[in-house]
Amino acid sequence: MVKVYIDGQEGTTGLKITERFEGRNDIEVIRISEEKRKDSFERARLINSADYVFLCLPDEASREAVSFVDNDHVRIIDASTAHRTNPNWAYGFPELSAEHRQKIAASNRVAVPGCYASGFASIVYPLVKNNIIPDDYPVFAYATSGYSGAGKKAIAVYESDEKPYEFNSPRQYAMSQQHKHLPEMQAVSGLKYKPMFNPIVCDYFSGMVVSVPIQSRTLANSVTAERIHEMYKKHYEGANMVEVMPLMSADEQKSFFLASNTLSGLNKLQVFVFGNDEQILLCARLDNLGKGASGAAVQCLNIMMGIDETTGLM
Repeated sequence: MVKVYIDGQEGTTGLKITERFEGRNDIEVIRISEEKRKDSFERARLINSADYVFLCLPDEASREAVSFVDNDHVRIIDASTAHRTNPNWAYGFPELSAEHRQKIAASNRVAVPGCYASGFASIVYPLVKNNIIPDDYPVFAYATSGYSGAGKKAIAVYESDEKPYEFNSPRQYAMSQQHKHLPEMQAVSGLKYKPMFNPIVCDYFSGMVVSVPIQSRTLANSVTAERIHEMYKKHYEGANMVEVMPLMSADEQKSFFLASNTLSGLNKLQVFVFGNDEQILLCARLDNLGKGASGAAVQCLNIMMGIDETTGLM
């Protein structure tokens, strides 16, 4: 039985990770007492007594927690943004490539992807890797998301009886193009330049869709919706948590609505190809608390432990 400590166990991601360990007899979760949650000495003691440590913390607190490690056998899985572009850390999205999976399995330091970045990379990484788009392509992405990823304070506002009127509407944010996931989205996907990104938070709890439009006239003549769909099917062949959805006909698309909350509570990501050969719309649907956070973290743990990656997730 392996010992697991969750630093930040009372946060949204920490609570979800704890839920995913219920019923597992191969995990012993080490808990910190409520009065010592911010006690650095107690946190350091528990971190070094564990086999695996999840960091569900703000960036600076995450860096501090890593500095506490003085036991070479402690393996860290960080759910903050602090280490996602650090080449010394494995990037925790195993389906992106065999190399990503191998690095996760062998590493003592794994950075769990951000929720928006997971959807974005699932679409854009294969496009660049398979030479569908060049690495200097001017990528634009937009996304709709539930409010669960906004943190405890925002969740409290959304669920309050005194919720402001404008919270009933989808709200665009990060207008300055400085969203914290942008460096990760660029680096992981292999882009020379940061993409433009337009996130939109909506009045439902969890789930998201990340969308990337492609104008085929800006690319080689051989780029079609069907070719991109076949590429995704080959790229994600055999994946347990990523599913490439069937290509729809024009008539089927006319009556289809893509909801953002369909995978809420699940640990899957679905890839869609819409549009036509002139204007192609690529979409990734996932739960921002599942494959976009806690589910991805537990999947990485399973891979690091050398067991079935779906344990506790399916």
